[in-house]
Amino acid sequence: MAVSRLVLTDFRNHRDAVLAPGAGFVVLTGENGAGKTNVLEAVSLLAPGRGLRRAPLSEMACQGASGGFGVAATLGDVEIGTGTQPDAPERRLVRINGAPAAATALAEWVTVLWLTPAMDRLFVEGPGERRRFLDRLTLALAPGHAHHATRYEAAMRQRNRLLADEAPADPEWLTALEARMAEHGAAIDAARRETVTALADRIAVQPQSLFARAGLDIEGWQGDAGALVRALAEGRRRDAAAGRTLAGPHRADLLVTHLGKGQPAHLCSTGEQKALLLGLVLAHAELVAERVGRAPILLLDEVAAHLDPGRRAALFDRLAGNGQVWMTGTEPGLFEAVPGKATRYEVAGGAIMLREG
Repeated sequence: MAVSRLVLTDFRNHRDAVLAPGAGFVVLTGENGAGKTNVLEAVSLLAPGRGLRRAPLSEMACQGASGGFGVAATLGDVEIGTGTQPDAPERRLVRINGAPAAATALAEWVTVLWLTPAMDRLFVEGPGERRRFLDRLTLALAPGHAHHATRYEAAMRQRNRLLADEAPADPEWLTALEARMAEHGAAIDAARRETVTALADRIAVQPQSLFARAGLDIEGWQGDAGALVRALAEGRRRDAAAGRTLAGPHRADLLVTHLGKGQPAHLCSTGEQKALLLGLVLAHAELVAERVGRAPILLLDEVAAHLDPGRRAALFDRLAGNGQVWMTGTEPGLFEAVPGKATRYEVAGGAIMLREG
C-alpha cells in the first residue's frame, strides 16, 4: 500500500499542493521551515490519531486562509480524505471512497509509522510518550486496538468526573463504567503484550548490525477484566482524592533494553538510543508487512542528519524494497546512497517541485 497521489489544500504552509510519488523512496529536501515535515504530517493523518506532531487540528489550517484544511490521498483503489471545516476547526472529518467514516476506520486500510527528531528523547521522557509509541506499534498489527482505546478513555473520563463531583456518585453507574473500562482495558493490555512479544521475538533472532537490538517488556498493570473491575471498585476513594484513575493499562510503561550491552535504554548514549529506536521501527515495519500482508508507509523526518555515511547507506539498503518510505533532509547529498529509483522533491516556501535524478 503506497500513496500514489497526495493533495494538500490549505494545510499548514501548503495552500494547494499535488504530489504523485512512486511506491519506493520519496525524498523531500529543502531549508529548515520550508514545509517538509508538514508533508509528512499530512501523510500521517491518513492513519487514526492526531498525526506525528499531535497538534490541535486548528493549528494545521493554513494561516490567512478559510480556517479549514483538506488532505486527500489515493492508495491503490482506495481514496482517503480528511480535514476540517472552517466552522468546526477541531472536528476531524474522514471519508473513505467518498463515504463518511470514523477516523478509527482508517486503520483497516492503511498503516503509517513514523520517526521524528522529537522522538529521540523517547527513552528518557515520561512513560506517556512510550505508551503512545507502543499503541502505534500495536495499532499497526491490531486495528481494533483504536476502538478499545477510545472506549476505555471515554469511560475513564466519565468515571473521573463522577468521582470528582461533590454529590455522591451513583454506585450503579460507577459499576457500569468500571465494567466497561475493564472490558476494553483487558483487550488493550492483551494486544500490547502480544505486540511486544512478537516484536521482541523477531528482534532477538536478528543478527548484529549497525542498528542496536532492543529487548522489550511492559511494566504496570496486567490482568483480566475481573481483576481490573475489583481494582477500580476498591480504589474509588483513592482515585477521588488523586483526581485521576490510578489503576489500569493507561499507566503502563514500555521498557526497552540494549540487548548487546544488557543496559536499560535510558542509560545508553544518545547515539545508542537513536540506533535502538531505528532498529525498533525497522523491525516493526518488517513484522507488519509479514503479519498484515501489506508494508506500512514509513515517515522518517530528518533521519539521515546525524548518521555517518556508512550508517546512512546501511539504513537505505535495509529500507529498500520494504514499501513506501518518505524521508526529509536539508541537503540532497544526504540521500545520494538511496538505491534504485526514488521520487525526489524540492520544498521551498510552501511550493513542492519535482527534482530530476
